[in-house]
Amino acid sequence: QVQLLESGPGLVKPSQTLSLTCTVSGGSLTTTNYYYNWIRQPPGKGLEWMGYIGYEGGTGYSPSLKSHITISRDTSKNQFSLQLSSVTPEDTAVYYCARYSGGQTYFEVWGQGTQVTVSS
Repeated sequence: QVQLLESGPGLVKPSQTLSLTCTVSGGSLTTTNYYYNWIRQPPGKGLEWMGYIGYEGGTGYSPSLKSHITISRDTSKNQFSLQLSSVTPEDTAVYYCARYSGGQTYFEVWGQGTQVTVSS
């Protein structure tokens, strides 16, 4: 059974780069038709899709984050990463990684989420 687990620092200072890693167990980043995503939820607000990296290595990002976000992967470690530059306190949120299967209408596998606070 595939599992996703987020990891990284829980506190980031304003203007720095937020960096998180998602480790995939029981599945492969290169398996056809799977897409791996970052999603976040600020306190008191709804879920916000941030971007994805697909099984062939292609990426897509939310237009609102395009100038700040980079998603990459290390297939040898079965991990993919999020980098969000120039963060502000508005980037404080619970960050999730999640898998999407092509042809579905929902994210069928989620990590547990990790809290990241942006504060000086």
